[in-house]
Amino acid sequence: MNRWLLPEDIADVLPAEARKVESLRRSILDLYQSYGYELVAPPILEFLDSLLTGTGSDLNLQTFKLVDQLSGRTLGLRADITPQVARIDAHLLNRAGVTRLCYAGTVAHARTPVGSSAREQLQLGAEIYGCATWEADFEAISLLLKTLGLAGLSKVYLDLSHAGILMGLLDGQALDKESIEELYDLLQSKDRPRLTQWATRLPAKTAQALMALTELNGPCSEVLVKAKKVLPQHASIDQALSDLERLVAITANLSDGLELSIDLSDLRGYQYHSGVMFAAYVEKLPQPIARGGRYDHVGQAFGRSRPATGFSLDLLTLANLSPLNVRRMAIAAPWLDDTALNATIEQLRNRGEVVIQVLAGGAVESAEYECDRELVKQGNAWEVVQKK
Repeated sequence: MNRWLLPEDIADVLPAEARKVESLRRSILDLYQSYGYELVAPPILEFLDSLLTGTGSDLNLQTFKLVDQLSGRTLGLRADITPQVARIDAHLLNRAGVTRLCYAGTVAHARTPVGSSAREQLQLGAEIYGCATWEADFEAISLLLKTLGLAGLSKVYLDLSHAGILMGLLDGQALDKESIEELYDLLQSKDRPRLTQWATRLPAKTAQALMALTELNGPCSEVLVKAKKVLPQHASIDQALSDLERLVAITANLSDGLELSIDLSDLRGYQYHSGVMFAAYVEKLPQPIARGGRYDHVGQAFGRSRPATGFSLDLLTLANLSPLNVRRMAIAAPWLDDTALNATIEQLRNRGEVVIQVLAGGAVESAEYECDRELVKQGNAWEVVQKK
């Protein structure tokens, strides 16, 4: 075996791509800062019980586990940063008012996520804590659309859902954790034959409503009208439909390239979320480029219940899809022991120019920079001229 081979679905990020990723990271975090978001950087390793607090079994399966030689306790290599940020808000910052936090860091998955080709991602996200009303959900969606816009992705398909629908349908039903997880998988895959068989354990009206969820997807107005007709009257369901109706009305005009839809059976992260959920799709990518929504109960697991909403995405995937060209123009300069040359190069670099010194007879080999100019000695001074 070659010693330099990497594990399956783990890859290096080479210079041109790394430059693009870093350029996007800086501009996106600057955007979040302009909204008042504060940057946090949780550790990549935590004790496993803390790392998985308030999350579902799906995250547990995706988490690498190892033993801490200092304490003897099990550590987890994070597969998602969101629970860590919730811990920071609830346990460390401990603020009473609204808190906006953002982050950008590496996550690793024990299994390659469905629709992905990488087990390591650079997760970037923004979260709002302390606001239980629709305004926070709207801000999260707005910020996500601006994030995609910064990357040059103007055509976005935003799919909305709501965890309150299923909560209302299952209210009063004595179902164990395994049964609920099985139901979640059946709804996500829209497996109607198996769902029909699974639902025989429930009252007929509840079973019919679950089956209806698999067909409640498409244009927002049509889905909302149909949902009000076929879903039972319940406080959680009524509130969920009202939340979606309001968000659709105020989100529709956020961007010319935005297309809105609703899929009430798209409950990925159901155990994690507690309210509005959304997934953003872009062209040339079959899976969502970003996911988000409300998760009010995660902070409660850390001893302090806080309303929370936000979103996250993989920055490596975003950079790969971005049409922006971040290749920089540079100035080629000879590598000489010349005081005037060195002073000129220093001045150019201080002005933000990229100056690459080249040995005699050599050439610049770079996928990241293109030398369109060069430093040439004219008389007693070094001047920047266009390369011929």
